[in-house]
Amino acid sequence: MAKRLTHNTLIIGNWKMNGDTARNEVLLSELLPALSNLKGVDVVVCPPLPYLSQVVHLLAPSNVVLGAQNLNHQTAGAHTGETSAGMLVDLGCHYVLVGHSERRAFHGEHDEWVAAKFAAALGAGMVPVLCVGETFAQRQVHETESVVTSQLNAVLQRVGIDQLCRGVIAYEPVWAIGTGETASPEQAQAVHQHIRQWLTLQNAKQAADCRILYGGSVNARNAEKLFSQPDIDGGLIGGASLDATSFIAVCVAAQR
Repeated sequence: MAKRLTHNTLIIGNWKMNGDTARNEVLLSELLPALSNLKGVDVVVCPPLPYLSQVVHLLAPSNVVLGAQNLNHQTAGAHTGETSAGMLVDLGCHYVLVGHSERRAFHGEHDEWVAAKFAAALGAGMVPVLCVGETFAQRQVHETESVVTSQLNAVLQRVGIDQLCRGVIAYEPVWAIGTGETASPEQAQAVHQHIRQWLTLQNAKQAADCRILYGGSVNARNAEKLFSQPDIDGGLIGGASLDATSFIAVCVAAQR
């Protein structure tokens, strides 16, 4: 069974399809000493699948936890090119991203598929990080809340509220991922508040305990204002997680 982190602020670095053995070692050699004295912040890094074994060894002496970017909901079998939750646990992963907008948009992952992955991650003892969010077109026609609610509800129907809140929710407006655009702290907070209120309708205690992260071009300049919002419990960090100075600054902002 994978360990659960405490309810500190949570920062997850998603490296996406970036890195190589040499660059990974350099990045972590710069990151880990700077993050060793953080207070009240849990840090996870999610490298590409081929580098999980390398990175878990590099993380071994630190308090930074290993995560994965994706999984298949099946436990084993004829699924060429896929990776099960059990395999990720065997490699030392504690967290896994589920339903990232890039998976939904470019790989056709629909809500029911995402819910199955969420359930598989929980079943293997991992902490799934459920990514939800709207496109720019959906925001323009005021569908943000309905889109996010639909994505959450698919998982709720599959696993129930207790199991949903064993994971983490990451609100990532699709229009702000990798574009340099960022929702204002007030815009982000409004959606996080909606998510918290929706969770409260299901179970008030679970809603209070559930960590909700913001993901969407978080960087050293905007992190502190975003993390100061009452319903933002941390960040899912993309591009800034590939630069040691930027990622350290984000983590320090979370500590403040």
